[in-house]
Amino acid sequence: MADLDFTLNNGMKMPAIGLGTWQSEKGKVKEAVAYALKNGYRLIDCAYCYGNEDEVGEGIREALASGIKREDIFVVTKVWATYNTRVELGLEKSLKNLGLDYVDLFLVHWPLLMNPNGNDDKFPKKPDGTRDIIKDFNHVETWKQMEKLVGTGKTKAIGVCNYSKKYLEELLREATIIPAVNQIENHPALPQQEIVDLCKEKGIHIMAYSPLGSTGGPLFKDEHILKVAKKHNVSPATVLLSYHIPRGSTVLAKSVTPQRIKENLNIIKLDDEDMKLLNEYSNDLAKNGKLQRFVYPPFGVDFGFPDKS
Repeated sequence: MADLDFTLNNGMKMPAIGLGTWQSEKGKVKEAVAYALKNGYRLIDCAYCYGNEDEVGEGIREALASGIKREDIFVVTKVWATYNTRVELGLEKSLKNLGLDYVDLFLVHWPLLMNPNGNDDKFPKKPDGTRDIIKDFNHVETWKQMEKLVGTGKTKAIGVCNYSKKYLEELLREATIIPAVNQIENHPALPQQEIVDLCKEKGIHIMAYSPLGSTGGPLFKDEHILKVAKKHNVSPATVLLSYHIPRGSTVLAKSVTPQRIKENLNIIKLDDEDMKLLNEYSNDLAKNGKLQRFVYPPFGVDFGFPDKS
């Protein structure tokens, strides 16, 4: 399954599983990236905001020095919210951090603008301590700048992150290039079927982050997930990572531990019966208003997600 690819709407191939680097322990990212690439991973996901693109770049260089070709690696990074009016500058900074000439996919991290002239490069705050957000900004302006990057050679594809149906519909009304990808939190406790279905209809590929929910979270204890794990004689984590493949989505597995990095590649084929069980779990949570979103920064903005609106 490590070699499984999905085809994006611009014809590019994207691996079905990648290594995520959000919140990865400082000083361990270089080794994790290099180890992953030398052991079968071909997709690395990072972001300017994570503050570790330099380590990601070092890991990529180590892998390249071992004989892996740059064209065989799919590198994803994201423009941060303080750069949403200066998208090209955001990309230049990421490329410099990574030590690369281009990325394969560049994403809008969140559809909002934090004060580009604020008191911090990434998390500007107002005097009262709240996030310094420009409230009257239209996120579509960021997308128009993203579109101009296509053809510069600095990114092969563009897409979005954390876009709800409402925000994506606003973007699509004015877009001349359809996003290749929408990266969202996705797992059986938050299937986000509304946005997944819209993306499928529009040819936008879903990339799932936080596929295990939160570490030691309720997903590992759910009877539906445990039943599928027992049937296949695998861990609940393997089931949760494998869940995305029949859904036609790419999944990001996150770890800096060599053994875990390797284990996360062991995606299994879930059959219709397995998916029916996992969907039952999702439907039960939805029906009882108990869907669980684990990643929702305190921006004070309504992003249009039904479980948060």
